[in-house]
Amino acid sequence: MFTCPLSEDAYLKLLERGDAPALFDLTDRSRTHLRRWMPWLDQTVSFEQTEAFVTASLRQYADGLGYQAGIWRGATLLGTAGLHPIDWPNRQSALGYWIGAENEGRGLVTMACRALLRAAFVEYGLHRMELRAATGNARSRAVAERLGFRLEGVVRDAEWLYDHYVDHAVYGLLEGEWREEV
Repeated sequence: MFTCPLSEDAYLKLLERGDAPALFDLTDRSRTHLRRWMPWLDQTVSFEQTEAFVTASLRQYADGLGYQAGIWRGATLLGTAGLHPIDWPNRQSALGYWIGAENEGRGLVTMACRALLRAAFVEYGLHRMELRAATGNARSRAVAERLGFRLEGVVRDAEWLYDHYVDHAVYGLLEGEWREEV
């Protein structure tokens, strides 16, 4: 399974079945933090559901549709980042990620997304990448802007978050606009 260095001590590593316990533990400890922006927490309440996610992620990778990776520091899982399943006829995908509260603000998500963009444009040869974030999610929107994505619009009531809808800011980045050094 591949790994991709992000910094001196952090790296991306393809999620493997053996990572499911650490992923479930991190998810469980991060529920309050993640609940503000992530709609899937009520469907991830058991180890078995996390294990099924990892299995589906490995199938996604094996099928050539992108991958889901853990963001790691040493043997500690800090979050995840990955490509939504690739739309091959249109040569496009979208970034998805989250990180535990104790590791926010350290640049790890930006570094992980930078590595994913390189994989998308160089390794997979995609034409377009998208990043969607709730309009109120300033941290995720800042990731998109740091990486050179363009705000393309806002989708109203795009996602149901437990008891209310949130609008999504939709960002796009084309292969000709991507700059690896950003």
